[in-house]
Amino acid sequence: MSLNIVVLAKQVPDTRNVGKDAMKEDGTINRAALPAIFNPEDLNALEQALQLKETHPGSKITLLTMGPPRASEIVREGLYRGADTGIVLTDRAFAGADTLATSYALATAVKHIGEVDIIIGGRQAIDGDTAQVGPQIAEKLGFPQVTYAEEVKVEEGKAIVTRRLEGGVETVECPLPCVVTVNGSAAPCRPRNARFIQKYKYAVTPSEKATLEGAKLALVESRPELNLYEWSAAEVNADPQQIGLAGSPTKVKTVVNVVFQAKESKTIEGEDNAALEELIKDLIANHTIG
Repeated sequence: MSLNIVVLAKQVPDTRNVGKDAMKEDGTINRAALPAIFNPEDLNALEQALQLKETHPGSKITLLTMGPPRASEIVREGLYRGADTGIVLTDRAFAGADTLATSYALATAVKHIGEVDIIIGGRQAIDGDTAQVGPQIAEKLGFPQVTYAEEVKVEEGKAIVTRRLEGGVETVECPLPCVVTVNGSAAPCRPRNARFIQKYKYAVTPSEKATLEGAKLALVESRPELNLYEWSAAEVNADPQQIGLAGSPTKVKTVVNVVFQAKESKTIEGEDNAALEELIKDLIANHTIG
């Protein structure tokens, strides 16, 4: 059977390379100081979708992201790896959304897409680390959900998911349609494909298309696959009271920057084990270890 697959993806600041300018004075992220990247675990999710597409001929992968217009960059990244099309859910009304408002907006977009067999996303985004959006989308759509996935297969109208848990590994079955969130320990996403780069390098959203002219504009208009989607809150029939700040009950009271500094150090001198044994005793005595 062919599958209609939606992959949830997010463009995030690269928090793995945080410098002194990464935070503003008010405690919020200085996104201008950090490069924007494809959320790592969403790439793991994309790989699972691509594997499903390979084993189920005729399947279609739609990459769905919410963010500013520049989030189209990760849609193209998905196309370069094998996705078929992409949607950027973008509107100033979505700004300031917490996980509840974000999941609501994404759920309305999924409904607008229509018949979906499986939704796959990363376990969590590195800029929030909440792991809430995927499960919340499942609840809003009334879909069953499986989290902490390492491998996803579909057989006879059901998903068979291998999950990585603290105590080991388990395999569960889940009826379609469903939502699956994928761990970073799952198979890494394949690299860009040269053929897909050539095919989709001029893929644009409507707002990007409006800046084109001449030969590039003619090319985009002549090739439907180069036209990505850009949906506003109105286009997905989102309730204004459930999106953005209005739909976000989470309020941040304060943000504290924590800087770790080494206060004390001890040097071991000599080549025998006596000094090392003495150091271990000291560390046990002050409860650093043991």
